[in-house]
Amino acid sequence: MAIIHWLGAGLSSAPGIKRLIGNGAELWLWNRTLSKAEAVIHNLEGQCQARTLDWQQLASHVSKGDILVSMLPGSFHLQVAQLALDSQAHFVSSSYLSPAMEALNQQAKSKGLCLVNEVGLDPGIDHLLAYALLNHYRGSAAYKKTNHIEFRSFCGGLPAEENDFRYKFSWSPLGVLTALRSTAKWLEGGEVKTNSKPWLAVRDYTMPLSEEHSSTFEAIPNRDSLPFMAQYQFDPQWPVDTFIRGSLRLPGWSDAWQDIFSLVESADGADANAKLAAKSDELWQRYAYKDGEQDRVVLYVELLAKDADTNQCIWHQSYSMDAFGKDQGSAMARLVSTTVSLAVDAVLEERISAGVSAAPNEISLVSDWLSYLNDHHEPIKHLNHLV
Repeated sequence: MAIIHWLGAGLSSAPGIKRLIGNGAELWLWNRTLSKAEAVIHNLEGQCQARTLDWQQLASHVSKGDILVSMLPGSFHLQVAQLALDSQAHFVSSSYLSPAMEALNQQAKSKGLCLVNEVGLDPGIDHLLAYALLNHYRGSAAYKKTNHIEFRSFCGGLPAEENDFRYKFSWSPLGVLTALRSTAKWLEGGEVKTNSKPWLAVRDYTMPLSEEHSSTFEAIPNRDSLPFMAQYQFDPQWPVDTFIRGSLRLPGWSDAWQDIFSLVESADGADANAKLAAKSDELWQRYAYKDGEQDRVVLYVELLAKDADTNQCIWHQSYSMDAFGKDQGSAMARLVSTTVSLAVDAVLEERISAGVSAAPNEISLVSDWLSYLNDHHEPIKHLNHLV
């Protein structure tokens, strides 16, 4: 029987771990601080054990057919993936695919191994919703290759109780600060837009979170959206007017963060990382979630098509999710690690092909995952805006 070696016992790990163990999997939880790993699996009934993360010890216990799940910081993923390849094991991570990870594709295929990435919340569930929308659109009577397309995907982890900073942190703020230094690229009005200071592109965006209720958030473009048109299998012949993937923030966020933006903008040279690290430590002290504090996750993905001749909207659907923390865990933790656990199941069931991949686009698997999330965790609203 394959062993799941889950690396990292942080805030976003527990629900997925508990689901896998509860379903009969054998899971070893490896973490730098053993007591944290022990706390996660305490009182769980099943085949599980906690171990101190020592790389030599880990390597000696990984066998052919096992699965290595990396919930460690992104800088460790490549090391874990290489260990998987060397041990004839599979790999699963919720993080974005990196060029270095993609470079392992042929090696993984030749060994019949799966290196699965982008199976968390964002990236992860957002991809699944995009695939589902595109499947609906291609199967509709409105579908034409000449239709003009608009696609938007926004996700945000938000405090359930609004504060003066308009944000709270589930883990080290350094990743959020560093992301503000990443150039954003998206498609709008048929033109490629680029901004090295993505906070300058923030705008209000109102979205229906149900048939009865809409909410307005601040939306900011995230990274380079353009490669995801190919990942989502957009037809190269489609006239795409808008394509953007971004992050959601509470109204007033851009005003509350002006000092942060100034720091990020001025943090150049040798001391830049030190300045951001110091600010990260300060923010963690002031705005970290307290134990048991409720969080909120909002996810919204929409696709619309307009007739090329009349410019009239002829197809418009969206998916939305508005999730809150519960007694059994935060919304962020449930959605990230549950989706990771579904990917582990899919690898064990041989429903994911060998090689390096992101969230699966095979529609039966997409439907199964979305049905599970909808039935067991958060209602996913599917709206047809033209009905």
